[in-house]
Amino acid sequence: MTDLERRALEFATRAHGDQKRKYDGRPYIVHPIAVADIVRTIPHTTEMIAAALLHDTVEDTDATLLDISEAFGPKVATLVAWLTDIATPFHGNRQMRKELDRQHLALAPVAAKTIKLADLIDNAIAIKAGDPNFWKIFGAEMKRLLEALGDGDETLLEKARGLAPE
Repeated sequence: MTDLERRALEFATRAHGDQKRKYDGRPYIVHPIAVADIVRTIPHTTEMIAAALLHDTVEDTDATLLDISEAFGPKVATLVAWLTDIATPFHGNRQMRKELDRQHLALAPVAAKTIKLADLIDNAIAIKAGDPNFWKIFGAEMKRLLEALGDGDETLLEKARGLAPE
């Protein structure tokens, strides 16, 4: 593990604190670690691993993109920015918000799309096992999102497609 990756893990662990995953009650940090581990299985950069570890910090904690930029530099902060949902309740119902976020990710660089594929893979596994009712909603959203992530890593794209509902 590089120094950048170690610092990102420490930052994410502190930022997520005692948050728990909805689907299995485990400490939330297991998700960013799993996403980073999935990214490690394909060609990647150190910045991609750091962004994978930090991908939910701006969305789910008090951390800001400025905090990420100051601590980890513009490359990591830019990836985290692409991975952070831009929709808010102001943007309408869940379907409208997810569509706005999908359009945002469609414009993302390949590295961000690759991290998002790893995020989808880990979430799909957890949701499918832990919340079959929500899986119906998430699975449909996942299929639509995969259309926007088509130029992400091919290996992860195929794995994500294999997890998506028919």
